[in-house]
Order: sequence, then C-alpha cells, then structure tokens
Amino acid sequence: MSSYISSLLFAPLTAKDVTLQQQLYQRIKQAILSGQLPAGTRLPATRQLANELQVSRNTVINVWTHLQAEGYVLSDRQGSRVSPMVSPHILNSADLPASLPLANRLTSLHSSHRINSEEYPLRAGVPALSHFPFPAWRRALNRVLSQTPHRLLGYGDPLGESALREALAQHLSMTRGVRCTAEQIVITEGAQQALSLCVTLLTNPGETGWVEDPGYRGAKAAMHAGDLNVIPIAVDAQGLAPEERHWQNVPPRLIYTSPTHQYPLGVVMSAARRLALIAAAQQHQAWIIEDDYDGDYHHRGEPIAAMQGMRERAPVIYLGSFSKTLFPALRLGFMVLPAHLLSRIRPALHELLRGGNRLEQQALARFITCGDFSRHLSKMRRLYRQRQAKLRTELQRILGENVVLLGGDSGMHLVLQLQENQDDVALAAALWQAGFAPAALSTFYLADPKQQGLVLGYGNTSDTQIVAGAQQVGRLLR
Repeated sequence: MSSYISSLLFAPLTAKDVTLQQQLYQRIKQAILSGQLPAGTRLPATRQLANELQVSRNTVINVWTHLQAEGYVLSDRQGSRVSPMVSPHILNSADLPASLPLANRLTSLHSSHRINSEEYPLRAGVPALSHFPFPAWRRALNRVLSQTPHRLLGYGDPLGESALREALAQHLSMTRGVRCTAEQIVITEGAQQALSLCVTLLTNPGETGWVEDPGYRGAKAAMHAGDLNVIPIAVDAQGLAPEERHWQNVPPRLIYTSPTHQYPLGVVMSAARRLALIAAAQQHQAWIIEDDYDGDYHHRGEPIAAMQGMRERAPVIYLGSFSKTLFPALRLGFMVLPAHLLSRIRPALHELLRGGNRLEQQALARFITCGDFSRHLSKMRRLYRQRQAKLRTELQRILGENVVLLGGDSGMHLVLQLQENQDDVALAAALWQAGFAPAALSTFYLADPKQQGLVLGYGNTSDTQIVAGAQQVGRLLR
C-alpha cells in the first residue's frame, strides 16, 4: 500500500456531529468516487485500520459491510479491494458538459409569482385566510378520524372519495346549475392538475388550444407543457370573442374560458355567446374547459349558472377548486366530465391518479353536507362586498371619480385601468418594494398587451391595508 493511500485511510477521524462510522464511510466512498482509491486497490485489514484510527473493529466492519452492499468494495479470502466496476465510470469535471439539455417548451413556461407574496396585501386570488372557520373544519376532521381512521390510510378510489363526489354533485346542481351525477366528478389536486389532465387526455402535441387574452396564466402553462399551439383569443364585454377566421384558420381542439367571472377582467360571458361557443365547438369537434373562477362569489343578485348546464351533451368539462372558497393549501379541486367522455377515459384516469388526501376529502364532504360550507360562503360574500366597496371608495377619493375600475360583479379583485403611456410592470414592481403585491394587467396577455392596469386583490386585505395600498398607488401614479 502506497504512503499516499496510507495517509488517506489512516488520517485521524475528527469529533464532528456525525458518528465515526459515518465519517469513515464517507471518507472511503468519496475517495473511490474521486479516483483517489483506484479500482483494484487493496484495503487494509479491519483490525489494522481500527488500530490506526483508534476506533472499535466493529465500526470498521460495519463500514466495510455497507460499502460491499453498495458495490464499492469486494471482499474475499485475500482481503478487501475496490470494486473494478466503479473507477472506469469516473469522469473529470473538465469532461462533463457545461449544462445538460432541457425541453424546448421550457422557454414558454415562466413564473410571474413572487416568492412569499401570498401574505402581501392586494394580491389577487387569495381568500381571507384569517376568517377561515377553523372550529368547524376541526370538527369535521375529528369526526372522520373518530369513525374510520385506519381505512383512510390506504389508497382510495382514483377518481375521489364517493362521499365528496356525492356532496359536490348535490352542491353544484343546487348552486351552479351543473348537470351531473357523482360518477361524473373527478377529484383532483387543484384546478391546475385538472387542466393538465384535460391537455394530456384530450389533445395531441401540435394541436391547437385557445386561451382568453388576457387570461389565466395557468391555462397557458398547461397547454404549453402539452406542446399545443396556443392561440390567444380576445375578450370583450361579453367574454371570449372568437371570430369566424379563428374557426377557419386555427380550429381548436381545446378551448379554455372562465365565463362566470373572466380572469382577470371580471366580465361575464353572455348567454348568447355561451350558446354560440357550445354550438361552434360541437361543429368543430372541440372541447371547452369551463373554469368556474370565483363563481361562488357573485355580488349582485343570484350566482351566474354554469355554461355546462345549458345544453344536453355539451362538450364542456367543468372545473373548480376550493383554493378560493376555503384555503389554497388544501389542494383539492374537481372536474365534471360529460358522461360519454368518462367511459372512454376512465382507464387512463385510473393509471394517472392514485386517490390521495382521503382524510381531507372525507372531512370536506362532511363540511359541505352539514351546511358549514354554505354558511362560510355567505359570510365571505358579505366580507368581500364590504372590502370591494372600501377599495373603490379609497381609489376614487385619491385618484378622482373618473378612475376606471373593471370587474366587481364577482370575485375578490378589481382591475385599475391605467393610461397607455403608464408602465404597469414597473408600477407593480414599485408596489412590491413597498410591501404590496398587485399584478400587472399586461402580463396576462399572450399576444401584445392591449391594456395597462393593476389587478388589485382585496380578498386577503384588511380595511387598514386597503387604505394604505390605495394611498401608495396614488403616490406612485402622481
């Protein structure tokens, strides 16, 4: 054994947070991987190494046993040596490529979310988390745990817990006008997973998907991830507004729309536009993804009914989640599939889904059926109406009565329209530095931005924060 190898192996072990056994194991393993102990190198006997390092022989034997199990060391009657299967694969750092290739679609996927901005005032899409009814939710969880604790630890139905699907079918029928049975509902980990499933199961790479412009960035991301040709379709006062040239030149396989409360502009798609979209989609064999964004928070009159329930056998997949009605970390959403589609894709769904979050699903089912969910929604509607009125009042007081505010019939945000020469991205960045997190309207466009504005969320923003935020907006605009 060379003096170099002897000095490497016999160097004293130090007193660290890790055990002597772990230190010796890491020393020999790294020496083998780096080439300092080449293949075939004879290693000292366990007794000799233990004496040199002043550790117990069992410590060395345990290290040798671990290295043999991982294939770094071979032992026979003549002793132990470095495995010949390790060193030939060692590459010098100079031989490694500077970077490994990535998917081309990565260029179309970029996040606009700022880290830890959820707690910042004026961020859109975040509900009033401090008003969540923890006692009622705890009762639902405890009731489920007390009744069937062990059964819920295994895999469940890939399509979701039957109790939750039954509760949802009744709730959606009564409050949203959705036509479905419990069997048509698939529970997902939020609306984003439902979007990805629609892209995976209903489209092929290279086909066309339509998205609202401006519109929800998650829909664009799901389509780009599925290698679709993503086409922006403008939104007007009646919602998604495709023209005849779009149907002729870029016919879609998938159409994403939020007709009940368009995100971010807040418009409601008219009944005539909805029926025309359904008829054209049937004619061109396209699927419509209806995202019921903030549909439970309608502030004027009764909630707007879902497009899904307007026609029999409509090619509409209805999506929703509990991120806005309860809390985002719950990570539970759902999609309602047409009965004739479910029978065709059920085998694929069983392969792609595993039926998790069973405790939360059962608790949510109880939360809905006992009336706690409806009571919570009613309280939040009142709260959000008050907060929206406060935000309107403050912006009009500071910026003048002629300030243009878009949306407001539903949801938890308003859009402050800016002049064309004002940079909403720079303004949003300045507000971020001041501790507020509105979004720049121009970033929601896939094509060239048509409007400048700020998307101002009031759901998780107190009255005091609304006043401070409006004052900060006024200072920056002046």
